[in-house]
Amino acid sequence: MYATTDLSDAHPDAQVCEPIFADFGGRLVFHGQIKTLKVFEDNALVRATLETPGEGRVLVVDGGGSLRCALVGGNLGALGVKNGWAGIVVNGCIRDSEEIGGQAIGVKALATHPRKSEKGLHSAHADKVVSFAGVVFRPGAWLYADADGIVVGEKSLHG
Repeated sequence: MYATTDLSDAHPDAQVCEPIFADFGGRLVFHGQIKTLKVFEDNALVRATLETPGEGRVLVVDGGGSLRCALVGGNLGALGVKNGWAGIVVNGCIRDSEEIGGQAIGVKALATHPRKSEKGLHSAHADKVVSFAGVVFRPGAWLYADADGIVVGEKSLHG
């Protein structure tokens, strides 16, 4: 695996997320190309996306930083594992944290919240450039995550 500290040292132009995320998934170290979603308190598109082949990618979900409900739970984590997603980064909350902690997927989020999201509440968008935690996330860019944080490069930073 690739340490974010080493990648940051070797690629000073790479973006580094502000340290606002906690680790929840069973994998602390993960990386892959980015797929973006922009949602707000409605995880229907998150589910639909995790039902598709992940191909080792990382799903970056900009939930607007909402702390009022969860956008990912144990069932969605299981879908991510089943369909080959490397990880999920949520600018928002998750739930079922103990269940997600036992799943072979990386999950970083702001916090936990027991309330589920409401379906059909807001519009959602896929494959848009999103920005949070001091980083601009572009579809197809590369994300590397471990216990020290998240590093994002426009192209692969390894190999």
